[in-house]
Amino acid sequence: MKQFESFRDFYPYYLSEHQNRICRRLHFIGSSLVIVMLSFIIYTQAWIWLLLLPVCGYGFAWVGHFFFEQNKPATFTHPFYSFLGDWVMFKDIILGKVKI
Repeated sequence: MKQFESFRDFYPYYLSEHQNRICRRLHFIGSSLVIVMLSFIIYTQAWIWLLLLPVCGYGFAWVGHFFFEQNKPATFTHPFYSFLGDWVMFKDIILGKVKI
């Protein structure tokens, strides 16, 4: 398992694990749904639905990795950096820095 001294060092590796366009799209869909669901949960105060957030977010991402990217998600080896990478990539997609 490769070690990283900082997120700055990790993020290029993270992007290299997301070269497949469908995988990146599935990440974007999952992250978007997490934002929508979290907004709904806060608005309705239906806190039990918080349990579905990881299923939604990671479910789409893992389908992208296992079936399209054909690699293991970085979540298994670098959980914190991977979680942060998901949101930085989401932002970079919105800003047009990463193509979907």
